Amino acid sequence: MNYLSDITTKRTPWLLLTLSALALELSALYFQYILGLAPCIMCVYQRLAILSIFFAGAIGTVGHNNLLARLFAYVLWGIGAIWGLLIALEHVEMQENSGSLFFSCEFIPNFPTWAPLHEWLPFLFEATGDCGDIAWQFFGYSMPQWMVVVYALYTIVFAVVLMNRLVCKKTL
Repeated sequence: MNYLSDITTKRTPWLLLTLSALALELSALYFQYILGLAPCIMCVYQRLAILSIFFAGAIGTVGHNNLLARLFAYVLWGIGAIWGLLIALEHVEMQENSGSLFFSCEFIPNFPTWAPLHEWLPFLFEATGDCGDIAWQFFGYSMPQWMVVVYALYTIVFAVVLMNRLVCKKTL
């Protein structure tokens, strides 16, 4: 328990979090630009959630000894993991009910007017695909289904690490 409690005060676990999120972002770009799979609006939101986890890891890597930096990294990690899980679950539901009139996706991301990421970084945040299309599968599961697994793992690890830190050390 003390090991899990102390893990966030070391650089390596945060670096692993950063590298795992970077690998997922690069995979998304590979699927888009090499395999030709067009990202939908839900994919774009999931990319943003992964970027949140990436930045959490980067901040934790640099500021693992600083309480405020760790706190900010926890917040970004938690938001990215939980929000990403919710978006991935919704995306799976959209794919399963793609013939329904109740599920449709937009083509323009709903980013704040002060941060139109789809205009600033269209190569990463421009949605050109349809949420209901299943253009890729691995072991019979679509990409959003795999992202549910990925975000669930990020969320579980986040909860375990945070709870151990709060219970064992009574501080972040």
